[in-house]
Amino acid sequence: MLLQDRLFINNLRILFMKIAFIASEVTPFSKTGGLADVAGSLPKELKSLDNEIILFTPKYSTIDENKFGLVEDKSLGDIHIPIGDNTHSAKIFKSTLPGSSVEIYFVDSPRYFSRDSFYTNDPDEDERFIFFSIAVIKSVLKLNFDPDIIHCNDWHTGLIPALIKENYRYNNNFLRSTFIFTIHNIAFHGTFKKETLVKSGLNEKLFFPLSPFEFYGKISFLKAGISYSDIISTVSETYAKEILTPEFGAGLEGVLLQRKDNLVGILNGVDYDEWSPVNDKLIPHNYSIDNLAGKELNKKYLLNHFGIPYKKDIPLIGFIARLTDQKGFDIISEALDELLNLNAQWIFLGSGEPEYEELLKETAVLNKNKFAVHIGFNNELAHLIEAGSDMFLMPSRFEPCGLNQIYSLKYGTVPIVHKTGGLADTIIDWNDNNKTGTGFVFDKHTAANLFKTIKRAISLFAENDSWIRIMSNGMGEEFSWNASAKKYVGLYENAIAKHNN
Repeated sequence: MLLQDRLFINNLRILFMKIAFIASEVTPFSKTGGLADVAGSLPKELKSLDNEIILFTPKYSTIDENKFGLVEDKSLGDIHIPIGDNTHSAKIFKSTLPGSSVEIYFVDSPRYFSRDSFYTNDPDEDERFIFFSIAVIKSVLKLNFDPDIIHCNDWHTGLIPALIKENYRYNNNFLRSTFIFTIHNIAFHGTFKKETLVKSGLNEKLFFPLSPFEFYGKISFLKAGISYSDIISTVSETYAKEILTPEFGAGLEGVLLQRKDNLVGILNGVDYDEWSPVNDKLIPHNYSIDNLAGKELNKKYLLNHFGIPYKKDIPLIGFIARLTDQKGFDIISEALDELLNLNAQWIFLGSGEPEYEELLKETAVLNKNKFAVHIGFNNELAHLIEAGSDMFLMPSRFEPCGLNQIYSLKYGTVPIVHKTGGLADTIIDWNDNNKTGTGFVFDKHTAANLFKTIKRAISLFAENDSWIRIMSNGMGEEFSWNASAKKYVGLYENAIAKHNN
């Protein structure tokens, strides 16, 4: 074959890529965090850009088969998965991502995925995602799908590149496959005893000090994903830089520094069909940048829901997150007494550390006219807090990307954030001189800086014209998935070009 003909074929492959996208959670089927939002949105946009894409995820027992139209793909039959000395079977169910034609395959095993939660501390947690990983590989083979790109996400899929490169390297379906591995939160490693390597079917000789698997004498699925993938991505440009440092690298900064030429940050996008005050079906009053009347009505409705008196001139500050130190709750709790003395009202939604849950509940009892909390998660309430609050508090110690601050912008709910990760990439600090900016940003992660920044925001709230300006600035920002998807396509094309060379 002539060189120009080979180049033409390669260009066709780049224009019409075949992508296998693998994630442990996918909204609306399963969700604990931002990974699910990415997996539920990015594949749709990749498909709209003329790529062929299939998606894989576990079939957790909480997924409603009837609601989402899951049916068993009997053409694939039972898939037998060796785990150490034992063999277990998987069935594969099939559906489509709502609002699209993207096919999604669910790996079914009651033994491994009928649990009280998606992720556990059970002794067989390693086996659960070994099983899932091998089931995905064997499903791709049975489907006779030959992916140009295999896009893995977080530690749960970290063994897939290693399994394919070590155990399936000569299989025709994977000869041209290039591996992308996205880190959504480097704090979660998927670390297990070294015997786990044998359970996966990988050669035990692959485990040795400083090997692609070894992490302080144990196996790290996340390290394996980083080491065996061709390109590593993460979910914001700033976070990609941060994880190269000891402060944010969670012990893997040295490995990432070795791969830094193949590390890139791409900011997550937002599904504005779901998160926009113009068409949000979960709020009582829709509104827009041109007609903000509905926002004040949502504020009244939200306050009434919690039994807090409505006061137009007092700002309502919302918070939606896990109640953990990572989300900045340590500095919130430290500053709480001072914050309660400010002229503001507060609504918190989340769950997490028991001592923080108790603190919020006690605070709500003692401050019924200005403070409320809902322990747990409620999607409808999350939408209402975004629409009804004047400000949104997000003082995360670190935040790979974050989505709520982006939702807040579109809802005219001014974010108050710590300058880290995706928060630094999406929120511009208010400048009173030239009336630019979309929120309030503080640098050093301390209770004092948090308090000072909230006080600054409350002060601006009293200046109506300036407040309308900062709201409008934020509502005019765009962080759609379409823009992010185009960057991923460029990333895929670069990976394929490197692979072909």
